[in-house]
Amino acid sequence: MHKKITDIFFDLDHTLWDFDKNSGLTFYKIFKINKVDVNVSHFLKLYEPINLNYWKLYRDEKIDKESLRFARLNDTFQALNISVNQELIHQLSKDYITHLSSFNHLFEGTIDLLEYLKPKYNLHIITNGFHEVQQLKLEKAKIDSYFKTVTNSEMVGVKKPNPKIFKHALQLANTTKQQSIMIGDNYEADILGALHYGIDAICFNYHKVSLDSKIKKVDSLTELKSYF
Repeated sequence: MHKKITDIFFDLDHTLWDFDKNSGLTFYKIFKINKVDVNVSHFLKLYEPINLNYWKLYRDEKIDKESLRFARLNDTFQALNISVNQELIHQLSKDYITHLSSFNHLFEGTIDLLEYLKPKYNLHIITNGFHEVQQLKLEKAKIDSYFKTVTNSEMVGVKKPNPKIFKHALQLANTTKQQSIMIGDNYEADILGALHYGIDAICFNYHKVSLDSKIKKVDSLTELKSYF
């Protein structure tokens, strides 16, 4: 990587924080608390694509936070042909947010990478996640101290890939587009969002999707060291 880079911006969920693993463990916990009799692995298989679809709608400003939290659960139970009343869905939705940060598995190589980068670069987070949850994730996973700034979409009022969130993050970090790079897993939100704004980007392609050959990508966090 060219020497001019001074600031590295990371996405959090699905990039450093192993969202799928932690989310799965949270569902096991909250179904037990609420005595919901469902096969969790079967539930997750249906829930994960439904959740991603609702996050896309949320990113595109088509639904609000409460709608996302309710509909992703409601749709999954409907797909499973399980009748669940609205009150329980609201309770599960609330419990999910409460307990999500009690599991803090990071992707393999996260701490090693942050330790490697911190002495040489200013590290930051840009996340579309909810403020109250994201801060807890950083603290409980014991990685908050690595980051100089954290920009979340609720602070700015828009979500990645909207250029305003990248602009806000650069201002907060007191840096420039030319000195910055974005690392994230989501092609549309993280990679195209950053590139369209004029920030270089590297895709952490753990989803193993086929990407344009011009896009810089890595399959593991450890591989990022070769760029810096």
